[in-house]
Amino acid sequence: RSRSERGGAAGQRCLLLLRAHTVTVLFILTCVLVYVTLLEETPQDTTYNTKRGIVASILVFLCFGVTQAKDGPFTRPHPAYWRFWLCVSVVYELFLIFVLFQTVHDGRQFMKSIDPKLGVPLPERDYGGNCLIYDPGNTTDPWHNIWDKMDGFVPAHFLGWYIKTLVIRDWWMCMIISVMFEFLEYSLEHQLPNFSECWWDHWIMDVLVCNGLGIYAGMKTLGWLSMKPYQWQGLWNIPTYKGKIKRIAFQFTPYSWVKFEWKPASNLRRWLAVLGIIFMFLLAELNTFYLKFVLWMPPEHYLVLLRLVFFVNVGGVAMREIYDFMDDPKFYRKLGQQAWMVAAITVTEFLIVMKYDPETIMLPIPFFVTQCWILGILLILCWTLWRFFIRLFLGCSHSGVASQVRNGVRSGGPVCTLQSVLWNI
Repeated sequence: RSRSERGGAAGQRCLLLLRAHTVTVLFILTCVLVYVTLLEETPQDTTYNTKRGIVASILVFLCFGVTQAKDGPFTRPHPAYWRFWLCVSVVYELFLIFVLFQTVHDGRQFMKSIDPKLGVPLPERDYGGNCLIYDPGNTTDPWHNIWDKMDGFVPAHFLGWYIKTLVIRDWWMCMIISVMFEFLEYSLEHQLPNFSECWWDHWIMDVLVCNGLGIYAGMKTLGWLSMKPYQWQGLWNIPTYKGKIKRIAFQFTPYSWVKFEWKPASNLRRWLAVLGIIFMFLLAELNTFYLKFVLWMPPEHYLVLLRLVFFVNVGGVAMREIYDFMDDPKFYRKLGQQAWMVAAITVTEFLIVMKYDPETIMLPIPFFVTQCWILGILLILCWTLWRFFIRLFLGCSHSGVASQVRNGVRSGGPVCTLQSVLWNI
Protein backbone atom coordinates (compact mmCIF):
# COMPACT_ATOMS: atom_id res chain seq x y z
CA ARG A 1 0.00 0.00 0.00
CA SER A 2 1.03 3.61 -0.48
CA ARG A 3 2.30 5.77 2.40
CA SER A 4 -0.91 7.80 2.44
CA GLU A 5 -3.01 4.63 2.70
CA ARG A 6 -0.86 3.33 5.56
CA GLY A 7 -1.10 6.70 7.31
CA GLY A 8 -4.88 6.72 6.89
CA ALA A 9 -5.17 3.23 8.36
CA ALA A 10 -3.00 4.24 11.31
CA GLY A 11 -5.14 7.31 11.85
CA GLN A 12 -8.27 5.15 11.91
CA ARG A 13 -6.68 2.87 14.53
CA CYS A 14 -5.77 5.94 16.63
CA LEU A 15 -9.34 7.25 16.44
CA LEU A 16 -10.61 3.82 17.45
CA LEU A 17 -8.44 3.85 20.57
CA LEU A 18 -9.49 7.39 21.53
CA ARG A 19 -13.21 6.73 21.17
CA ALA A 20 -15.33 6.46 24.31
CA HIS A 21 -16.71 3.01 23.32
CA THR A 22 -20.09 3.82 24.83
CA VAL A 23 -21.90 0.81 23.35
CA THR A 24 -19.15 -1.61 24.37
CA VAL A 25 -19.10 -0.35 27.96
CA LEU A 26 -22.90 -0.48 28.13
CA PHE A 27 -22.92 -4.06 26.84
CA ILE A 28 -20.29 -5.23 29.35
CA LEU A 29 -22.06 -3.44 32.20
CA THR A 30 -25.38 -5.02 31.25
CA CYS A 31 -23.80 -8.48 31.12
CA VAL A 32 -22.34 -8.04 34.61
CA LEU A 33 -25.68 -6.89 36.03
CA VAL A 34 -27.50 -9.80 34.38
CA TYR A 35 -24.97 -12.24 35.85
CA VAL A 36 -25.34 -10.78 39.35
CA THR A 37 -29.13 -10.79 39.09
CA LEU A 38 -29.77 -14.22 37.59
CA LEU A 39 -26.77 -16.40 38.37
CA GLU A 40 -25.35 -15.15 41.67
CA GLU A 41 -27.07 -15.89 44.95
CA THR A 42 -27.52 -12.83 47.14
CA PRO A 43 -25.93 -13.32 50.61
CA GLN A 44 -28.17 -12.97 53.67
CA ASP A 45 -25.98 -10.25 55.14
CA THR A 46 -27.52 -6.77 55.24
CA THR A 47 -24.27 -4.96 55.99
CA TYR A 48 -22.39 -6.72 53.21
CA ASN A 49 -25.20 -6.18 50.71
CA THR A 50 -25.39 -2.49 51.62
CA LYS A 51 -21.67 -2.00 51.06
CA ARG A 52 -21.74 -3.97 47.83
CA GLY A 53 -24.75 -2.01 46.57
CA ILE A 54 -23.01 1.30 47.27
CA VAL A 55 -19.83 0.16 45.52
CA ALA A 56 -21.83 -1.11 42.53
CA SER A 57 -23.70 2.19 42.29
CA ILE A 58 -20.40 4.09 42.28
CA LEU A 59 -18.97 1.81 39.59
CA VAL A 60 -22.03 2.28 37.37
CA PHE A 61 -21.72 6.05 37.76
CA LEU A 62 -18.03 5.87 36.88
CA CYS A 63 -18.83 3.84 33.77
CA PHE A 64 -21.37 6.44 32.72
CA GLY A 65 -19.03 9.34 33.42
CA VAL A 66 -16.00 7.84 31.70
CA THR A 67 -17.99 7.36 28.51
CA GLN A 68 -20.29 10.40 28.59
CA ALA A 69 -18.62 13.25 30.53
CA LYS A 70 -17.06 16.19 28.71
CA ASP A 71 -13.39 16.02 27.83
CA GLY A 72 -11.01 18.29 29.70
CA PRO A 73 -7.89 20.09 28.47
CA PHE A 74 -5.66 16.98 28.71
CA THR A 75 -5.70 14.10 26.22
CA ARG A 76 -2.68 12.03 27.31
CA PRO A 77 -2.47 9.18 28.13
CA HIS A 78 -6.17 8.93 27.20
CA PRO A 79 -9.16 11.30 27.55
CA ALA A 80 -11.04 8.58 29.45
CA TYR A 81 -8.37 8.68 32.17
CA TRP A 82 -9.14 12.32 32.96
CA ARG A 83 -12.89 11.75 32.68
CA PHE A 84 -12.48 8.98 35.25
CA TRP A 85 -10.83 11.31 37.75
CA LEU A 86 -13.51 13.94 37.15
CA CYS A 87 -16.13 11.35 38.10
CA VAL A 88 -14.06 10.29 41.12
CA SER A 89 -14.05 13.91 42.27
CA VAL A 90 -17.86 13.97 42.05
CA VAL A 91 -18.05 10.77 44.14
CA TYR A 92 -15.61 12.19 46.69
CA GLU A 93 -17.58 15.44 46.97
CA LEU A 94 -20.81 13.49 47.54
CA PHE A 95 -19.04 11.46 50.23
CA LEU A 96 -17.89 14.68 51.92
CA ILE A 97 -21.40 16.13 51.77
CA PHE A 98 -22.75 12.97 53.43
CA VAL A 99 -20.16 13.20 56.21
CA LEU A 100 -20.88 16.92 56.63
CA PHE A 101 -24.57 16.25 57.32
CA GLN A 102 -23.88 13.69 60.08
CA THR A 103 -23.41 14.36 63.76
CA VAL A 104 -19.81 14.39 64.93
CA HIS A 105 -20.16 11.00 66.64
CA ASP A 106 -22.00 9.37 63.74
CA GLY A 107 -19.56 10.77 61.20
CA ARG A 108 -16.55 9.39 63.03
CA GLN A 109 -18.21 6.03 63.56
CA PHE A 110 -19.22 5.97 59.88
CA MET A 111 -15.52 5.79 59.05
CA LYS A 112 -15.55 2.33 60.64
CA SER A 113 -17.67 1.10 57.75
CA ILE A 114 -14.67 1.87 55.52
CA ASP A 115 -12.05 0.53 57.93
CA PRO A 116 -12.96 -1.03 61.31
CA LYS A 117 -9.69 0.32 62.74
CA LEU A 118 -10.97 3.89 62.40
CA GLY A 119 -13.42 5.65 64.69
CA VAL A 120 -11.14 5.68 67.73
CA PRO A 121 -9.30 8.73 69.15
CA LEU A 122 -5.72 9.17 68.00
CA PRO A 123 -2.99 8.66 70.62
CA GLU A 124 -1.17 11.77 71.74
CA ARG A 125 2.33 12.16 70.33
CA ASP A 126 5.21 14.39 71.32
CA TYR A 127 6.30 16.89 68.67
CA GLY A 128 9.01 19.52 68.73
CA GLY A 129 10.92 18.52 71.83
CA ASN A 130 14.70 18.81 71.76
CA CYS A 131 15.63 21.15 68.89
CA LEU A 132 19.40 20.90 69.14
CA ILE A 133 21.00 20.06 65.81
CA TYR A 134 24.01 18.66 67.64
CA ASP A 135 23.14 17.18 71.04
CA PRO A 136 26.32 16.83 73.12
CA GLY A 137 24.31 15.21 75.91
CA ASN A 138 23.73 12.16 73.75
CA THR A 139 27.12 10.48 73.61
CA THR A 140 25.84 7.57 71.51
CA ASP A 141 24.60 9.71 68.60
CA PRO A 142 24.81 13.50 68.96
CA TRP A 143 23.08 13.92 65.57
CA HIS A 144 20.06 11.84 66.57
CA ASN A 145 17.62 14.76 66.14
CA ILE A 146 18.48 15.01 62.44
CA TRP A 147 18.37 11.26 61.85
CA ASP A 148 14.97 11.08 63.58
CA LYS A 149 13.60 13.44 60.91
CA MET A 150 14.91 11.29 58.06
CA ASP A 151 11.77 9.20 57.68
CA GLY A 152 9.34 8.51 54.87
CA PHE A 153 8.03 12.07 54.95
CA VAL A 154 11.29 13.43 53.50
CA PRO A 155 10.89 11.80 50.05
CA ALA A 156 7.15 12.48 50.32
CA HIS A 157 7.83 16.21 50.76
CA PHE A 158 10.25 16.20 47.84
CA LEU A 159 7.91 14.29 45.53
CA GLY A 160 4.95 16.39 46.60
CA TRP A 161 6.64 19.67 45.73
CA TYR A 162 8.01 18.23 42.51
CA ILE A 163 4.45 17.48 41.41
CA LYS A 164 3.11 20.82 42.70
CA THR A 165 5.73 22.60 40.62
CA LEU A 166 4.58 20.71 37.53
CA VAL A 167 1.03 21.78 38.36
CA ILE A 168 1.70 25.48 39.09
CA ARG A 169 4.57 25.92 36.59
CA ASP A 170 5.95 29.01 38.31
CA TRP A 171 8.95 29.20 40.66
CA TRP A 172 7.81 32.29 42.54
CA MET A 173 4.33 30.98 43.29
CA CYS A 174 5.75 27.65 44.50
CA MET A 175 8.22 29.35 46.83
CA ILE A 176 5.56 31.71 48.18
CA ILE A 177 3.22 28.79 48.95
CA SER A 178 6.07 26.81 50.52
CA VAL A 179 7.15 29.66 52.80
CA MET A 180 3.58 30.70 53.61
CA PHE A 181 2.71 27.19 54.76
CA GLU A 182 5.62 27.24 57.21
CA PHE A 183 4.26 30.52 58.59
CA LEU A 184 0.86 28.85 58.90
CA GLU A 185 2.44 26.00 60.86
CA TYR A 186 4.01 28.55 63.22
CA SER A 187 0.66 30.32 63.58
CA LEU A 188 -1.43 27.19 64.19
CA GLU A 189 0.88 25.06 66.32
CA HIS A 190 -1.31 25.88 69.32
CA GLN A 191 -4.17 24.04 67.56
CA LEU A 192 -2.42 21.00 66.03
CA PRO A 193 0.52 19.51 67.95
CA ASN A 194 2.20 18.16 64.80
CA PHE A 195 2.69 21.74 63.56
CA SER A 196 5.13 22.24 66.44
CA GLU A 197 8.50 21.65 64.80
CA CYS A 198 12.02 22.83 65.38
CA TRP A 199 13.16 25.96 63.55
CA TRP A 200 15.65 24.02 61.45
CA ASP A 201 12.95 21.49 60.58
CA HIS A 202 10.81 24.35 59.22
CA TRP A 203 13.39 26.29 57.25
CA ILE A 204 16.23 23.86 56.50
CA MET A 205 14.61 20.44 56.20
CA ASP A 206 11.30 21.61 54.71
CA VAL A 207 11.82 24.86 52.78
CA LEU A 208 15.42 24.45 51.61
CA VAL A 209 16.00 20.70 51.35
CA CYS A 210 12.71 18.89 50.67
CA ASN A 211 10.56 21.63 49.16
CA GLY A 212 13.44 23.52 47.57
CA LEU A 213 14.93 20.49 45.84
CA GLY A 214 11.48 19.37 44.72
CA ILE A 215 10.78 22.79 43.21
CA TYR A 216 14.21 22.85 41.54
CA ALA A 217 13.69 19.40 40.01
CA GLY A 218 10.21 20.43 38.90
CA MET A 219 11.49 23.59 37.21
CA LYS A 220 14.16 21.57 35.40
CA THR A 221 11.46 19.19 34.16
CA LEU A 222 9.33 22.14 33.05
CA GLY A 223 12.30 23.51 31.13
CA TRP A 224 12.74 20.19 29.36
CA LEU A 225 9.04 19.95 28.54
CA SER A 226 8.95 23.49 27.14
CA MET A 227 11.99 22.88 24.90
CA LYS A 228 11.03 19.38 23.81
CA PRO A 229 9.74 19.08 20.21
CA TYR A 230 6.24 17.64 20.05
CA GLN A 231 6.04 15.69 16.81
CA TRP A 232 3.67 12.80 17.36
CA GLN A 233 3.81 9.82 15.04
CA GLY A 234 1.30 6.99 14.92
CA LEU A 235 2.41 3.79 16.63
CA TRP A 236 1.77 1.72 13.51
CA ASN A 237 3.90 4.04 11.38
CA ILE A 238 7.04 3.32 13.45
CA PRO A 239 9.00 0.44 11.88
CA THR A 240 11.18 -0.73 14.82
CA TYR A 241 10.11 -2.32 18.10
CA LYS A 242 12.40 0.04 20.02
CA GLY A 243 10.68 2.98 18.41
CA LYS A 244 7.26 1.56 19.24
CA ILE A 245 8.22 1.10 22.91
CA LYS A 246 9.55 4.66 23.02
CA ARG A 247 6.33 5.93 21.46
CA ILE A 248 4.26 4.06 24.06
CA ALA A 249 6.34 5.66 26.84
CA PHE A 250 5.82 9.11 25.29
CA GLN A 251 2.07 8.49 25.40
CA PHE A 252 2.34 9.35 29.12
CA THR A 253 3.88 12.76 28.36
CA PRO A 254 1.89 15.84 27.26
CA TYR A 255 0.58 16.04 23.71
CA SER A 256 1.59 19.70 23.65
CA TRP A 257 2.90 22.17 26.19
CA VAL A 258 1.47 25.45 27.47
CA LYS A 259 3.79 27.67 29.48
CA PHE A 260 1.96 29.38 32.33
CA GLU A 261 2.61 33.13 32.46
CA TRP A 262 0.66 34.26 35.49
CA LYS A 263 1.76 37.95 35.42
CA PRO A 264 -0.06 38.79 38.67
CA ALA A 265 0.86 42.49 38.57
CA SER A 266 -0.41 43.07 35.02
CA ASN A 267 -4.06 43.62 35.96
CA LEU A 268 -6.46 43.21 38.85
CA ARG A 269 -8.10 40.07 37.44
CA ARG A 270 -4.80 38.19 37.34
CA TRP A 271 -3.75 39.52 40.75
CA LEU A 272 -6.95 38.31 42.41
CA ALA A 273 -6.72 34.99 40.56
CA VAL A 274 -3.19 34.37 41.82
CA LEU A 275 -4.18 35.33 45.38
CA GLY A 276 -7.13 32.95 45.14
CA ILE A 277 -4.94 30.10 43.87
CA ILE A 278 -2.45 30.60 46.70
CA PHE A 279 -5.27 30.74 49.26
CA MET A 280 -6.93 27.55 47.97
CA PHE A 281 -3.58 25.74 47.82
CA LEU A 282 -2.84 26.63 51.45
CA LEU A 283 -6.36 25.70 52.53
CA ALA A 284 -6.09 22.30 50.83
CA GLU A 285 -2.73 21.73 52.55
CA LEU A 286 -4.23 22.59 55.94
CA ASN A 287 -7.20 20.32 55.27
CA THR A 288 -4.78 17.40 54.95
CA PHE A 289 -3.74 17.79 58.59
CA TYR A 290 -7.04 18.94 60.08
CA LEU A 291 -9.12 16.20 58.42
CA LYS A 292 -6.82 13.55 59.88
CA PHE A 293 -7.21 15.18 63.27
CA VAL A 294 -11.01 15.59 63.36
CA LEU A 295 -11.85 12.25 61.67
CA TRP A 296 -9.32 10.33 63.80
CA MET A 297 -7.24 9.00 60.91
CA PRO A 298 -3.59 8.05 61.56
CA PRO A 299 -1.09 9.80 59.24
CA GLU A 300 -0.04 6.47 57.74
CA HIS A 301 -3.59 5.33 56.89
CA TYR A 302 -4.23 4.41 53.28
CA LEU A 303 -7.14 6.88 53.01
CA VAL A 304 -4.70 9.74 53.58
CA LEU A 305 -2.52 8.43 50.76
CA LEU A 306 -5.53 7.96 48.47
CA ARG A 307 -6.57 11.58 49.03
CA LEU A 308 -3.09 12.76 48.03
CA VAL A 309 -3.15 10.54 44.92
CA PHE A 310 -6.55 12.01 44.07
CA PHE A 311 -5.30 15.60 44.28
CA VAL A 312 -2.22 14.73 42.22
CA ASN A 313 -4.46 13.57 39.37
CA VAL A 314 -7.06 16.34 39.50
CA GLY A 315 -4.76 19.23 40.44
CA GLY A 316 -3.06 19.55 37.06
CA VAL A 317 -6.34 19.62 35.13
CA ALA A 318 -7.89 22.11 37.57
CA MET A 319 -4.89 24.44 37.36
CA ARG A 320 -4.93 24.36 33.55
CA GLU A 321 -8.64 25.20 33.53
CA ILE A 322 -8.09 28.06 35.98
CA TYR A 323 -5.25 29.42 33.86
CA ASP A 324 -7.32 29.26 30.67
CA PHE A 325 -10.26 30.96 32.40
CA MET A 326 -8.00 33.71 33.72
CA ASP A 327 -5.85 34.15 30.61
CA ASP A 328 -8.58 34.19 27.94
CA PRO A 329 -11.96 35.03 29.51
CA LYS A 330 -13.49 35.86 26.12
CA PHE A 331 -13.00 32.29 24.89
CA TYR A 332 -13.35 30.46 28.23
CA ARG A 333 -16.53 32.03 29.55
CA LYS A 334 -16.95 29.73 32.56
CA LEU A 335 -14.72 27.95 35.04
CA GLY A 336 -13.79 24.41 34.01
CA GLN A 337 -15.61 21.45 35.51
CA GLN A 338 -12.57 19.95 37.27
CA ALA A 339 -11.54 23.31 38.75
CA TRP A 340 -15.10 23.78 39.99
CA MET A 341 -15.05 20.37 41.67
CA VAL A 342 -11.65 20.91 43.30
CA ALA A 343 -12.79 24.25 44.74
CA ALA A 344 -16.01 22.68 46.05
CA ILE A 345 -14.10 19.76 47.60
CA THR A 346 -11.60 22.06 49.32
CA VAL A 347 -14.36 24.21 50.83
CA THR A 348 -16.40 21.17 51.91
CA GLU A 349 -13.39 19.62 53.63
CA PHE A 350 -12.86 22.82 55.59
CA LEU A 351 -16.54 22.93 56.57
CA ILE A 352 -16.23 19.38 57.94
CA VAL A 353 -13.24 20.48 60.00
CA MET A 354 -15.18 23.47 61.37
CA LYS A 355 -18.21 21.37 62.27
CA TYR A 356 -16.41 18.37 63.76
CA ASP A 357 -14.01 20.26 66.01
CA PRO A 358 -14.97 23.93 66.43
CA GLU A 359 -13.18 24.05 69.78
CA THR A 360 -9.81 23.48 68.11
CA ILE A 361 -10.52 25.91 65.26
CA MET A 362 -11.64 28.63 67.67
CA LEU A 363 -8.64 28.38 69.98
CA PRO A 364 -7.41 31.98 70.26
CA ILE A 365 -4.39 32.75 68.13
CA PRO A 366 -1.52 34.35 70.09
CA PHE A 367 -1.70 38.14 69.97
CA PHE A 368 1.69 38.56 68.32
CA VAL A 369 0.74 36.12 65.55
CA THR A 370 -2.55 37.97 65.01
CA GLN A 371 -0.68 41.27 64.68
CA CYS A 372 1.65 39.78 62.07
CA TRP A 373 -1.23 38.44 59.96
CA ILE A 374 -3.17 41.71 60.18
CA LEU A 375 -0.07 43.61 59.09
CA GLY A 376 0.47 41.25 56.16
CA ILE A 377 -3.17 41.53 55.01
CA LEU A 378 -3.04 45.34 55.27
CA LEU A 379 0.15 45.44 53.19
CA ILE A 380 -1.51 43.32 50.48
CA LEU A 381 -4.60 45.55 50.48
CA CYS A 382 -2.53 48.74 50.34
CA TRP A 383 -0.38 47.42 47.51
CA THR A 384 -3.51 46.34 45.61
CA LEU A 385 -5.07 49.79 45.94
CA TRP A 386 -1.83 51.47 44.94
CA ARG A 387 -1.03 49.25 41.97
CA PHE A 388 -4.44 48.98 40.37
CA PHE A 389 -6.24 52.19 41.38
CA ILE A 390 -4.16 55.05 42.78
CA ARG A 391 -1.21 54.52 40.45
CA LEU A 392 -3.45 54.63 37.37
CA PHE A 393 -4.99 57.96 38.38
CA LEU A 394 -1.59 59.41 39.24
CA GLY A 395 -0.30 58.22 35.87
CA CYS A 396 -3.15 60.01 34.16
CA SER A 397 -2.37 63.24 36.02
CA HIS A 398 1.35 63.08 35.24
CA SER A 399 0.67 62.51 31.54
CA GLY A 400 -1.06 65.86 31.28
CA VAL A 401 -4.54 64.57 30.51
CA ALA A 402 -6.27 65.50 33.73
CA SER A 403 -9.01 67.12 31.69
CA GLN A 404 -10.08 63.63 30.62
CA VAL A 405 -10.87 62.84 34.24
CA ARG A 406 -13.27 65.78 34.37
CA ASN A 407 -14.77 65.43 30.92
CA GLY A 408 -14.49 61.67 30.34
CA VAL A 409 -13.06 62.30 26.85
CA ARG A 410 -10.78 59.76 25.17
CA SER A 411 -8.52 61.38 22.56
CA GLY A 412 -5.80 58.83 21.91
CA GLY A 413 -4.22 59.15 25.37
CA PRO A 414 -4.78 57.16 28.56
CA VAL A 415 -8.36 56.59 29.62
CA CYS A 416 -8.76 58.27 32.99
CA THR A 417 -12.39 58.11 33.98
CA LEU A 418 -13.22 55.80 36.86
CA GLN A 419 -15.40 53.69 34.58
CA SER A 420 -12.67 53.23 31.97
CA VAL A 421 -9.96 52.57 34.55
CA LEU A 422 -12.06 49.80 36.06
CA TRP A 423 -12.74 48.48 32.56
CA ASN A 424 -9.02 48.27 31.78
CA ILE A 425 -8.39 46.56 35.11
